Amino acid sequence: MWITSSPDLIQTPTVIALGNFDGIHRGHRRVIEPILELTASRLVPTARGELSSGMGASGGSAPATPTGIPTVVTFHPHPQEFFTGQRRLLLTPVPEKAEYLKNLGIRQLVRLRFDADIAQMSPQGFFETIVVQQLQAQHISVGQDFCFGKKRAGNATVLKAIAAQHNIPVTIVPLYLENDERISSSAIRHALLEGDIPRANCLLGRPYALCGKVMQGEQLGRTIGFPTANLALPPEKFLPRQGVYATWVYGVGDRPLPGVMNLGIRPTVDGQQQRAEVHLLDWSGDLYDKPLTLHLVAFLRPEQKFASLDELKSQIQQDCTQAYQHLQTQ
Repeated sequence: MWITSSPDLIQTPTVIALGNFDGIHRGHRRVIEPILELTASRLVPTARGELSSGMGASGGSAPATPTGIPTVVTFHPHPQEFFTGQRRLLLTPVPEKAEYLKNLGIRQLVRLRFDADIAQMSPQGFFETIVVQQLQAQHISVGQDFCFGKKRAGNATVLKAIAAQHNIPVTIVPLYLENDERISSSAIRHALLEGDIPRANCLLGRPYALCGKVMQGEQLGRTIGFPTANLALPPEKFLPRQGVYATWVYGVGDRPLPGVMNLGIRPTVDGQQQRAEVHLLDWSGDLYDKPLTLHLVAFLRPEQKFASLDELKSQIQQDCTQAYQHLQTQ
């Protein structure tokens, strides 16, 4: 996976999926699919958006022409963050996003720097400068709700009309609905804040993940028989509701292990900073400095303060039992 923010380092020519793509959810993957299908077929599109059959006029076989590099083009910071000045946490920070895209078959991630210059570009100027000159795009895929250019003056229909002037085909992907509701990053964020993990995972098309390296903790869990691994999460990662979760833990051995994660400040021991701590069920060992990935399965309960460590220990045991029940159904 080639990742760049520099126009001079973009590998060209390209076939591009254009958008923000935070989360790489089911709707995003619908937008990405056309360029993967195009590059898989290794056939170039005609000016009318059709695919050449690779057959000569006489009916004989002609070699197919390779298309451009399958590329996802996104923006940083998020345009909403640029205009509001408010930090926007991400469902998929860059390393996580790149991994998902690589597994889909994308070979390049271009992160356009969203600044005052790009914010002031007209739709025509954006297309000619970014899409034609810098990306050398041969085919474009966007969602139906895609907007671009100064004051969002351009939409998917405008993009298609401008692209036609350059004989560049555009695929406009309809909105993807789940029970008449649009699948969106906003809907996923709302579900995570509500602790509705099954809904968030359904919209994503995969479990919501927390990825980080195990760091040294205070080892309080060991004193009550429930040692935990403390994850150093990316500061830009969007976190779900504080509380206790059933999780699958990846990164220990060759198969996922069941676990219970607490996300919060640990009020029973007068904690001050939010932490993600996971206890691996029926496993023990040294995990320091290991990168772990937690797949969230179910929200078990909110974080709460207990009167004593004994009460906390009793509750954790109940959490472990409940987590087993959820994980056995997965």
